[in-house]
Amino acid sequence: MNKIRVYLSVAVFGFLGGICRYFLSGAYQAMGTVICNLLGCFLLSFLTYFVIESKRLPEWLNTGLGTGFIGAFTTFSSFELDSLKFINSSQSFMAVTYFLLSIIFGFLCALLGMKVGVFLGKRGISE
Repeated sequence: MNKIRVYLSVAVFGFLGGICRYFLSGAYQAMGTVICNLLGCFLLSFLTYFVIESKRLPEWLNTGLGTGFIGAFTTFSSFELDSLKFINSSQSFMAVTYFLLSIIFGFLCALLGMKVGVFLGKRGISE
């Protein structure tokens, strides 16, 4: 029963993450991919460190949110496709900017997510 709960959690949250990415990417095209990936960096880092510190989420929910939702919400393939579109349309500056923006701010969002997750996780333990 426990494995089935994990599988269903990943499937349901994966569906929801994919739908959220679809709408953001459709509304903002290439910037939608950046928004999804940066938000995903923050959320995965936050979730990881919050769970480590607070130990409040059951395994099936943690796996569903991390692997399912965030895995489907973020997208390396769209990031690559958008980069190639810039390169193929002779927009090299935009391609490099897009790439660096994603890498640098992805790291910063993950770092912020870690800090917030640790802070809130420790705060929740003491209360």
